[in-house]
Amino acid sequence: MRRLLASLALALGLATTAHAEDWVIKSSPHDVATTADRLEAIIDDSPATLIARVDHQAAAEGAGLQMDPATVLIFGNPQIGTPLMQADPRAALDLPLRVLVWQQGGATSVGYLSVEALAARHDLAGAAEALDAMGQALDRMTEGAVSAE
Repeated sequence: MRRLLASLALALGLATTAHAEDWVIKSSPHDVATTADRLEAIIDDSPATLIARVDHQAAAEGAGLQMDPATVLIFGNPQIGTPLMQADPRAALDLPLRVLVWQQGGATSVGYLSVEALAARHDLAGAAEALDAMGQALDRMTEGAVSAE
């Protein structure tokens, strides 16, 4: 019985794992803190609302561990997200949006789940307009955060 449960858990885990091609990843010329600050300022100036900012490096340090900087910004705009959740309530698991800003090998990156991957995960065929708006907003916001200006 344990083997069956372990096999099921493994299969379910593999079925829900995000693959690299599901991500949009951009390089940033700034460090993690600056990039996250820039993204937060862009969110604050947009119709979206910042829900949380999670500093994983600080949490690791609090537990006596070390890791490279990694910050997740969680934000959303009900005008865009609600139609997606109306199309498929399971989309609420992936909303509000999350953008990861992290350092690896001395380089800073910004990444998020593509709207195509979000649509494929859930039955969002009837929400093309909201998906398009979400994709445009994510692209615009993250481009602003990683711009050299």
